[in-house]
Amino acid sequence: MRLRNLKDTSERKYNACSAKATFQLISIIHKSFRTFPCRLDTMIGNQALLLLMLYFLWPSTALPFITGNIGNLFGMPESDGKVLQRSKRGWMWNQFFLLEEYTGNDHQYVGKLHSNADKGDGTVKYVLTGDGAGTLFLIDEKSGDIHATKRLDREEKAMYTLHAKVLDRNTNAELEPDTEFNIKIHDINDNAPRFDKEVYYASVREMSEVGTSVVTVTATDADDQTYGNSAKLVYSILQGQPYFSVDSEHGTIKTALPGMDREVKEHYQVVIQAKDMAGQMGGLSGTTTVSITLSDVNDSPPRFANHSFRVTTVESTEIGGAIGRIKADDPDVGDNAKMVYSIIGGHDTFNITTDQATQEGVIIIKKALDYESKRDYEFRVEVINSEIDERFIQGVQFKDSATVKVTVVDVDEPPVFARNPYIIEVHEDTAAGSFVGVVLARDPDADNKPVKYSIDRHTDLERLFNIDSVNGTITTLKSLDREMSKWHNISVVATEINNPRQTTRVPVFIKVLDVNDNAPEFAMSYDTFVCENVKAGQLIQTISAVDTDEPLVGHKFVFSISATNPNFTIVDKEDNTANILTRRGGFSRREMSMYFLPVVISDNDYPIQSSTSTLVVRVCACDSRGNMQSCSPEVLPFSDGLTTGALVAILLCVIILLMIVVLFAALRRQRKKEPLIISKEDVRDNVVSYNDEGGGEEDTQAFDIGTLRNPEVMDANKLRRDIIPEMLFPFRRTSPIKDNTDVRDFINGRLQENDADPTAPPYDSLATYAYEGTGSLAESLSSLESAATEGDHDYDYLSNWGPQFKKLAEMYIGRSPDRET
Repeated sequence: MRLRNLKDTSERKYNACSAKATFQLISIIHKSFRTFPCRLDTMIGNQALLLLMLYFLWPSTALPFITGNIGNLFGMPESDGKVLQRSKRGWMWNQFFLLEEYTGNDHQYVGKLHSNADKGDGTVKYVLTGDGAGTLFLIDEKSGDIHATKRLDREEKAMYTLHAKVLDRNTNAELEPDTEFNIKIHDINDNAPRFDKEVYYASVREMSEVGTSVVTVTATDADDQTYGNSAKLVYSILQGQPYFSVDSEHGTIKTALPGMDREVKEHYQVVIQAKDMAGQMGGLSGTTTVSITLSDVNDSPPRFANHSFRVTTVESTEIGGAIGRIKADDPDVGDNAKMVYSIIGGHDTFNITTDQATQEGVIIIKKALDYESKRDYEFRVEVINSEIDERFIQGVQFKDSATVKVTVVDVDEPPVFARNPYIIEVHEDTAAGSFVGVVLARDPDADNKPVKYSIDRHTDLERLFNIDSVNGTITTLKSLDREMSKWHNISVVATEINNPRQTTRVPVFIKVLDVNDNAPEFAMSYDTFVCENVKAGQLIQTISAVDTDEPLVGHKFVFSISATNPNFTIVDKEDNTANILTRRGGFSRREMSMYFLPVVISDNDYPIQSSTSTLVVRVCACDSRGNMQSCSPEVLPFSDGLTTGALVAILLCVIILLMIVVLFAALRRQRKKEPLIISKEDVRDNVVSYNDEGGGEEDTQAFDIGTLRNPEVMDANKLRRDIIPEMLFPFRRTSPIKDNTDVRDFINGRLQENDADPTAPPYDSLATYAYEGTGSLAESLSSLESAATEGDHDYDYLSNWGPQFKKLAEMYIGRSPDRET
């Protein structure tokens, strides 16, 4: 196959017939073949014409190819001088060219494929496969013309690879082998430059030199970088002069004005443009905005707006308290604006510090103020930057000063104690009302108002002390004991009499001094033993003593025992310890298993105190080395042959027998009492407990037990002879009032009846009532209001109460005839 038509005449906009280009190509050919005698027009065939077209369209690409292969193209002689004859062969091709962004209405023509096998009779069919075949690119099966169906964009895809086949239309047999070729999309300037960011942010130090680099902005162009100037960019500044400039080739923004001061203007907006086609007219452009901030340097010293400050404070301001603030102005920011305040020459009453948050000078009190002593103060304050830039210090004083005047205002101050705190000493065992010490307070104001004293009882819960409210004399209310508490901490309150709100507290520490009022005693409990085989003069125990008193010269104890003690003796070692020695040997547990040794311990303080402590010494059996083996007393035989164990067993038996006899006697004395009510059916409302034994069988008038058993036959008119009745007329129980609906009234009525009943037993009794109250059709079912005999009841009304009482009616109405008989 060979290429027949590369471009149609409508697309030849690159001056294919340019005379200048033609002469350039002819000049190159003549330079290569200076001795070639043939005319150019007779040598150049179709191939030379095609090369000329390629050169006019793509000079940078076609020129090296032409100069390197011109000999092969035109049949130049070899270096040996032989003339090479041109051989006839098929055209070699592999690339088509197509402009992007085609705007025509019909399909864009690409080129034509033609096979030598095509005789023009329609028996040849051209087939196209590969990228975009059948969609983007169509081929005429008969003529081999290739067309593009859509507008193509080189930035999306720059080249398409396709394959062409020549087939026999009747048999589909390949007439020529598969051939690969490319369709390259030729670029046009259809893309404007684009910056990486719409807005750039940068900063540069103020006072920077001209030409200081700030930031580099970069734009990109999607057009072909290798062809023409479509993607060659030039940077320029549209906004931001005369402060900044931009490098036209690299896009670097630099300072263009010296001495730019942040305190004058801090922020700048710079607009940078990038234009393709090397900045020529007709090129496309894009812009971006660069926000540039001048960073601060310490080029401005601090300054006081006013060089005189007046501060007023009250005299009661506490030490360390702030009384006022002053401030210097520094237009710098951050660390460059940090300042340090100081008092020139220092001051004994005031000091000034820097508030790091506000950069203010805070005036504080070093010593307490007193309006009565001094009312006005004056001093000078200096301010300076904490960090100074040496580049800007020349010729500029980076500090300033101002005068501060302080006026002290009088206030009603609380009383002031002469000392704070008070430490007072008093001896223990001092009698109540004894003098302890004196506290003194005064009003510091000029009026010197009187004060009164009191003790905060929360600090003296035991009320051990008292204070005179007028002169501040502290006395004891109780005797003090140093061994109970060595220190007493109380608070004394001084209050202005004319203004009770003005109070002052002072701690008073009372130390209780020691008096020798405690005798020494053993330092510990001793477990002392002596061996039976001990010899005279042998050490059996070393003792020591303690004393709760604390004499100034230290403790000195003296130990002694009775000189007549035949068994033991004591040796004082004069170091507050003593040794107990045996006076004899031959101790026996049978004779005495334990000795009690009184030891007298005395101290050396005044008055001398002494005590007697008893040392218990056990007699034990020991081995030959003096090690204790047993301290239990031995069993001693008796004359009757009974041992101690036998005597103990006999004694236990006797005790057990005595306990059995006592228990048996106690059981015999318990009598089984006959119940007052024998019959289970004869249940009354009274539960009677009677524990009086009475007068025996002969006492028949005190109480008739038969009356309790048969209350129905009780004689209502019979009076008791053992008590004097309160009423001399017969008593008759009355029925409860039907109209009474209050249960409490019913109970109170029954209680009064029982209290006034002369026939009631002379002991407490329990009465149970089942009064239902009013409102029931059945009224009360209690048997308390029943007649003396059951025959007085008429139960016919139960049949009228309804089905709920049917069973009850059958029970009582059915029994009525039996009861009558």
